[in-house]
Amino acid sequence: VDYGQEYPIVWRRDRQPTVTVQADVAPGIQAATVVQTLEPKIAALRADLPSGYRIDGGGSVEESSKAQSSVAAVMPLMFIIMLTVLMIQLQGFSRLFLVLSVAPLGILGVVAALLLADKPLGFVALLGVLALTGMIARNSVILIDQVEKEKAQGRHPWDAVVEATTHRFRPILLTAAAAILGMIPIAPTIFWGPMAYAIMGGLAVATLLTLVFLPALYVAWFRIKRPRPLHEIPNLVPMEMAAADVRF
Repeated sequence: VDYGQEYPIVWRRDRQPTVTVQADVAPGIQAATVVQTLEPKIAALRADLPSGYRIDGGGSVEESSKAQSSVAAVMPLMFIIMLTVLMIQLQGFSRLFLVLSVAPLGILGVVAALLLADKPLGFVALLGVLALTGMIARNSVILIDQVEKEKAQGRHPWDAVVEATTHRFRPILLTAAAAILGMIPIAPTIFWGPMAYAIMGGLAVATLLTLVFLPALYVAWFRIKRPRPLHEIPNLVPMEMAAADVRF
């Protein structure tokens, strides 16, 4: 520790005399991690302060908190606009519910990716989660829209779900893979790394669950029964079998 002289200036913040303690963060460590580690000791020091004194955090942690507040202020409007656009596209509350039910599944991949990469769930990672919500909703809308197109062509609902999932499997998987690979260059960076890992992990898990969970949920929600082959239908005479359709 080196001691030196300073100009006799009283620094103020919010009109209060202030003493600022600054430090550089070691390479590879985020400021939020340091603040969280030091919080127990700072809390003990804060409890012993005389009346009228306080300790406040500043720097990038304070700016991140302000940014989160500004984003949270516009989130209700964002969700209203998103729901309106989805309702216009899907034209039904049931299909809207199916799309929204898949979005939270991406959190599983986000948490797993951040834990494996040892990255904090900070403001930048939350931005990745918001972007991830739109990506998951897009894949769900594409799949449900394909199911409706197959049904409009006269297919049985069960066959429409199977055909739509098979038909859209490769496009959804390839677009998700392209988005995941696009995050790799910024994943090693300190600032954008949490967002990249959040998008990569969440999109990978959500894409697989969209192709498996969403068709199953669609069948269960609309109570679609698997069509029975003709030889399993009782009391069907040969003449009726010849004139009947292949599936019921």
